[in-house]
Amino acid sequence: MGTVTIGVSIAVPEPHGSLLQQRRAGFGDAAAHGIPTHVTLLPPTEVDDSELPAIEAHLAEVAGAGRPFVMRLSGTGTFRPLSPVVYVQVAEGAEACTWLQKQVRDASGPVARELQFPYHPHVTVAHGIDDAAMDRAFEELADYRAEWACTGFALYEQGTDGVWRKLRDFAFGGAVVPPQAGHATRGTIPSC
Repeated sequence: MGTVTIGVSIAVPEPHGSLLQQRRAGFGDAAAHGIPTHVTLLPPTEVDDSELPAIEAHLAEVAGAGRPFVMRLSGTGTFRPLSPVVYVQVAEGAEACTWLQKQVRDASGPVARELQFPYHPHVTVAHGIDDAAMDRAFEELADYRAEWACTGFALYEQGTDGVWRKLRDFAFGGAVVPPQAGHATRGTIPSC
């Protein structure tokens, strides 16, 4: 038995996920190809691997209580100077993400933990790179837009190679997809 590093997140679906991952790599972020494009619900957390079944059961319970919601990304933001991050903003769906991450980290659950910073749902597009590249990410993605129906989240494990791999998907218990998201699957990026 040993420890593993896990995370829980909402994957940004295709074609948006690959496009933002490619842009992140293009800004010089070396971690881009090892991190699927996502909105974090549980940041990297070290756990004993024997706890994974209990964690999966807990996440299944959280997902069972969840309902599909519209996720809309729009424009950029940054955590600088506090943290060297540029991100695409969650313009719709933030309240649902906040509720989900609280349930995942519930004090009575197997992955109860405090956060280093207050929770702010976002999609990282640049992290820990030079300021000029961070500025470029902020400016070039300022007009980015994407929208989809979020129907669940996933558990990931970080390998010894630093790459995050999906262990399991967790679908929400409700079957109703919000009508305004049924047709919305486009994302746009301004041409450079």
